[in-house]
Order: sequence, then structure tokens, then C-alpha cells
Amino acid sequence: MLDSAGFDLWANEYDKTVCLSEEADEYPFAGYKNVLNTIYKRIKLGNGKTVLDIGFGTGILSKKLYDEGMEIFGIDFSQEMIKLAKEKMPNAAFYQYDFSKGIPCELSEMKFDCIICTYAIHHLTDADKVVFIKELQNRLNPNGEILLGDVAFETKQSLEECMKKAGDEWDDEEFYIVDEELSKDFPDMIFEKISFCSGVCIIK
Repeated sequence: MLDSAGFDLWANEYDKTVCLSEEADEYPFAGYKNVLNTIYKRIKLGNGKTVLDIGFGTGILSKKLYDEGMEIFGIDFSQEMIKLAKEKMPNAAFYQYDFSKGIPCELSEMKFDCIICTYAIHHLTDADKVVFIKELQNRLNPNGEILLGDVAFETKQSLEECMKKAGDEWDDEEFYIVDEELSKDFPDMIFEKISFCSGVCIIK
């Protein structure tokens, strides 16, 4: 798994790498833009104004929300990713932090209308995902939502089929969402399948 230094090195090429994978309709980024667009439209339908973006990368999704006048807060452990995002969103508040340790103390007393995490939560084990999501639920305003967009599958079987198809490209150090498993801890979760290897989870 890439550490913060690895992501710093990848920062300038990240968007290009994603586009190549998406255009080829290949794991891991098949459906990437549709994942982001699904989350964007979901937020736009609501009345929320404060958004926390966890693992925001180069800030593609946050920038669209920022341009709509929303108040953006973000967490990422790559200083270079933060630098790129800050250039796009000078008035947003970004924090360099490893979210596997939870939420930084600067944000611990804040509440948000929406918390988003795209293509980042797979760095947490399944057990750690549950703990982290429950922590995020405590950071929501009334009627707030957590929106997780990532490599994700409806069933364990569909994950295994993708793994076989991906072959050597499969990343054994990432832990992908499986709806039938995660929904055991969050029975009211809504899962929207986007592509053969992506989806969006909506948690109140």
C-alpha cells in the first residue's frame, strides 16, 4: 500500500492514471466519473452546506461542490495532494492527517451536513471501516449523510470474479466494500452499483 510519500510522488499523475483505467473500463477505476457524479448529484439534491471530504486526493469532487458555494473541509495524508487541492480551493480548510487514526482534533467538535470518501476507505480493513463509519455518524448534522464511493461489490462472489479478471493488477493490500457484508453493521445503508467494480454507499 502506498504511504504518504508514495502518494506525494503520484499526485501530479493521479488524475491521468485514473482516466486511463476508466476509459479502458478496467479495474480499479471503471465507473470512476459516474461514482463522483452520483455523489455530487446526491449532495445537490439536499440542503447541506458543510462537507467533509476524507482522502480527497486532488480534489476533483470537492472542487465542484466548492464552486457551488459549499463550505469544504478535507483530510488527506499527502502534502502534495493538499497543495494541489489548495490551489483549486483557496478558501477550503485542509488537514494533513492519516484517517486510519480517526478524525483530527481540529475537526473533532464539528458537525457536517455531508461526509464523503471516494476511493480512500479501501485502505481500512473491514473491521476498521465499521469503527470509522460509526465515528463519522457522530459527526453528522440531523439528516446528514455519509457517501462512500469506491471499488465496491454487491456480493463476495462478484468481488472474487473481479479479482480473477484483474489477475496481477489486483491489489491485495486494499480492502474493498462488499454490500452484503457491510450492510450487516449498517442495515439501513443504501448501495448503488455503478460499474462491475464500483458503487456508492449511502449511510444516514
